[in-house]
Amino acid sequence: MTRIRIAGTGSFLPERIVTNDELAQRLPKTSDEWIYGHTGIKSRRVAGPNESASSMGLIAAQRALENAGIAPEDLGMIIVSTATPDYAPTPLVSCILQDKLGATGAAAFDMSAACCGFIYNLEIAKNFYYKPDFRKPILLVATEVMTRKVDWNDYKTCILFGDGAGAVVIEPNEDAAAPSDLVDTIMRADGARGEFLLLEGGCRSYDSLNHPKAHVLQMAGTQVFTFAIKAIEEVVQDLTKRNDLTYDQIARIVPHQANFRIIESAAKRLGFEDLDKFYINVDSVANTASASIPIALDEMNRSGELKRGDKILIAGFGAGLTYGGNYLIW
Repeated sequence: MTRIRIAGTGSFLPERIVTNDELAQRLPKTSDEWIYGHTGIKSRRVAGPNESASSMGLIAAQRALENAGIAPEDLGMIIVSTATPDYAPTPLVSCILQDKLGATGAAAFDMSAACCGFIYNLEIAKNFYYKPDFRKPILLVATEVMTRKVDWNDYKTCILFGDGAGAVVIEPNEDAAAPSDLVDTIMRADGARGEFLLLEGGCRSYDSLNHPKAHVLQMAGTQVFTFAIKAIEEVVQDLTKRNDLTYDQIARIVPHQANFRIIESAAKRLGFEDLDKFYINVDSVANTASASIPIALDEMNRSGELKRGDKILIAGFGAGLTYGGNYLIW
């Protein structure tokens, strides 16, 4: 049986902070009270002109490698999740990071499942260790500049998003006495409702450059909200049921940080009396898409909130529509 451990974590948030009050000055229908009341968000980070998915991902990666005590040249693979790459479609962000890090021996590829990218990539990465000749560390990076993909005059969507990057380094857990592992993963999709969360600008038959909504995120807010609550509920219920877990055994639940109201509603449907087990930082970082979960894990790791042996559930949802989760023993 192959087991893995998260050897190190890292994250990066841009320096610029945009508060609700600042947004309200350009969005007449909003206010700090209105935005916070609907989303639980007080502020978000916005990338500067010279920051990108690769530049943010590089810093998060360097911090994760340092935290793990692993040199870039020892990496066997780099996997990146991003919906906002530097280039479309090439060179890949993972290849840019391989060069910038000096990880000359590492394979590199990007794999996006929207906001579920990190969840999917954890499972994908673990499966490489079923090859008996592959035991090198793997770097997972999720990095997003979502603020460049929203219409800043659309008060229903632009208030939700922020920029940032998170990273983890995983390696085989060779210690029979150590419990660390990625025990179980759920990866699911509902493609029939994919147009509820849509970003134009691809290679369809129409002229995307002249399309009025090209390259701007479009979201059916009510439908996505409903889907997201059910997705978190389903993932947590299924992971606990098929792994014989009780809520008391779970140290932390780390949901995708899209909207506090989604997390709150899902928790109530799951029967939680409060949100003490849920890690929440959406108030200060907003929705950083696939980067939200590794950013949260890094914050928890560096603050000492995570202890080896802790049982953690991760749950997420995103465009596609995709959803899923992981059961980790830290």
